[in-house]
Amino acid sequence: QVQLVESGGGLVQAGGSLRLSCVASGSTFSINVMGWYRQAPGKQRELVAAIPSGGSTNYADSVKGRFTISRDNAKNTVYLQMNSLKPEDTAVYYCHAQTYQRHNYWGQGTQVTVSS
Repeated sequence: QVQLVESGGGLVQAGGSLRLSCVASGSTFSINVMGWYRQAPGKQRELVAAIPSGGSTNYADSVKGRFTISRDNAKNTVYLQMNSLKPEDTAVYYCHAQTYQRHNYWGQGTQVTVSS
């Protein structure tokens, strides 16, 4: 089992920045991919960014050039640096982890609100 706890959400004006953090605990040795998803009201949950243990990062087109995902394996933590935020980035952001056995785990979510 893997547990994920997010932090760092909040309210920010358009053009501002936030950094989300997600700490994993439990069977962290089994984690392959870590990433961030988001879900806006009335919309489906969508991938924002992902970073596998040994591969290249992957970003949604809508955040490329503005968001950066990084990972500190020693701290079992994944980060999402969000710059140049837009009102359309407003959503609940969820941390996600997938193990080498392809089991999926989710955090509880953290609200990000961008005001215009």
